[in-house]
Amino acid sequence: MLRRVDSLGGSVNRPLWLDTPVRPEPRPALAADATADLVVVGGGFCGLWTAVRAVEREPGRDVLLVEGDRIAEHATGRNGGFCEASLTHGEHNGMARWPEEYDDLHRLGIENLDGIEEAVARYGIDCGFLRGGSLAVATRPHEVAGLEPDVPGFLDRDAVRKVVDSPTYLAGRLSGAEEGAVLDPARLAWGLADAAEQQGVRIAERTRVTGIRRTGDTMEVTTTGGVVRARRVALATNVFRPLLRRLRLTTVPVYDYVLATEPLTETQLAALGWDPAIGVGDAGNQFHYYRVTPDRRILWGGYDAIYHFGRSIRSDHEDRRETFAMLAEHFHTTFPQLDGIRFTHRWAGVIDTSTRFSASFGTAHGGRSSYALGFTGLGVGATRFAADVMLDLLAGEETERTRLEMVRRPAVPFPPEPVAWAGIELTRRALARADDTGRRNLWLRTLDRLGLGFDS
Repeated sequence: MLRRVDSLGGSVNRPLWLDTPVRPEPRPALAADATADLVVVGGGFCGLWTAVRAVEREPGRDVLLVEGDRIAEHATGRNGGFCEASLTHGEHNGMARWPEEYDDLHRLGIENLDGIEEAVARYGIDCGFLRGGSLAVATRPHEVAGLEPDVPGFLDRDAVRKVVDSPTYLAGRLSGAEEGAVLDPARLAWGLADAAEQQGVRIAERTRVTGIRRTGDTMEVTTTGGVVRARRVALATNVFRPLLRRLRLTTVPVYDYVLATEPLTETQLAALGWDPAIGVGDAGNQFHYYRVTPDRRILWGGYDAIYHFGRSIRSDHEDRRETFAMLAEHFHTTFPQLDGIRFTHRWAGVIDTSTRFSASFGTAHGGRSSYALGFTGLGVGATRFAADVMLDLLAGEETERTRLEMVRRPAVPFPPEPVAWAGIELTRRALARADDTGRRNLWLRTLDRLGLGFDS
């Protein structure tokens, strides 16, 4: 029998999705001044969807996307590949914050996921897209009530173990296929980049933007490769330091950690009874998320969301051995029938966390630039919706999207340091205690009343 900590031996500190020979070579950097109708800053999902939607909505539009690193290098290529319909980080959060428009937000979220599925099919993007919904599981007695036993769709202990077999499950709730999908996020991003280029979008990788300003009717975007003059600019930098000073306290960067196993045999997978189209998440505050990858691995992440003082983003935050060891221990507790399996990959990604758990939107430079940021871990799906919001705002159009209170009112910002670090640490400890006891203490109840929160 393997000692559980030994299951990490031989694993590489590299995102599974990016560790493939089919990863495209980086496109050339910008090497001279340029012009465009629209400049998109950022080559993650938010920027890619903005570029694609821009030319779908206005064929022939001259669009230039600039990315400071490589396409899908950061959060886009490091997440779990859960593509949720929710635009509000779940029904509870959406109903609490925007009760009067939640039905519209729910409908728009499903329409948005339909649009992603349609784009994957139309552009022939081979990203393992499977739309099967998601399973929420209770592993502590006090979590069962939160899964609403009296509402249709609730699964008791025996029923939930027929969906995915774990002795830790006490109850579950399975959402419908319309609510979510799983996919390979890096391949989706690479496919979107190809689709954009097929429609005339220019993409420059390894081109960092150092400044942005308005000069008359023109926007000037200063980059490491030259100055780009454009009519409009869409800012999709998300977790990284915003180019607009007003946004610098809007989010905090939170590191999320992930493991991936070696491929399971058909027998091992069958023993779990797990449909690979279904993603799973714990019902706790500190939650695990997990799913079966297209090559039959189990991707296992979450739980230990780490914020570093000063909103620090550095590569040496990514290999946190104590977190990986804890994740491995939790995995083996959840699936003891997989005793002996090893992990081949371990990695981390940094999430743009918002106090309201969902994105904020807005404009600057007299309406010539727009932005979206703060997806708090649900950006795989919500970024396409955000792209349309940003394009609506740049066009000066009043649409169903721009009339939403969620769009019109930004998130409450986090405080500056050292208050941010102290508050986040206090919240993390309080959430851990709430998971153990089932009770939210005075600090968490106060945050609830203020409409503030911390999550990944």
